[in-house]
Amino acid sequence: MFGMALRELPGRAAWLHEAARAGFESTFPIRTDSGHRVEGHTAAVEAGEAWAVHYVISVDEEWRTRHALIIGWSERGRRERVLEADGQGRWRLEGQAAPELDGCLDVDLESSACTNTFPVHRLRLDVGSAADAPAAYVRALDLRVDRLEQRYERIDDDGTGQQYHYTAPVFDFEARLVYDAAGLVVDYPGIARRVL
Repeated sequence: MFGMALRELPGRAAWLHEAARAGFESTFPIRTDSGHRVEGHTAAVEAGEAWAVHYVISVDEEWRTRHALIIGWSERGRRERVLEADGQGRWRLEGQAAPELDGCLDVDLESSACTNTFPVHRLRLDVGSAADAPAAYVRALDLRVDRLEQRYERIDDDGTGQQYHYTAPVFDFEARLVYDAAGLVVDYPGIARRVL
């Protein structure tokens, strides 16, 4: 582990969501005294449903999720979720212990391409290395929170960033994810592509 150092996140990034949904995501990461805060918004149409999700996620210096506020809107109404983590794999959801998330160090939003940057920064894998990265997974439409088992395997780079073979068995999904030198996903096949 402890592969190539990643550059500092830019002050803004954006993705066009396509294939699985039609939408757009903008995010604004900032460095804080204790790590990073990433604030963003995605609005999309998927399977005949329109939804919007706003998120504010704080990660510590080791890129472990510590706090996430997620607000969602759809025809069904407005919803809000607050997740808190101790950085050691224990979580609270709406202030209540969430033992089903034990061992997760990342939050992963179905609505966001940006949240795939957290495990890449945290794991810092060398080419040829792989690691499991279970996450607290927040659904886009109803903000339901589940545990998501996922795995990242670092594969050959093109010299400008990093590439990973990503798998999420529960969705029978695997893809080659391409990241830039700051560890932000550039190409997420079937989900999103970076436009800024």
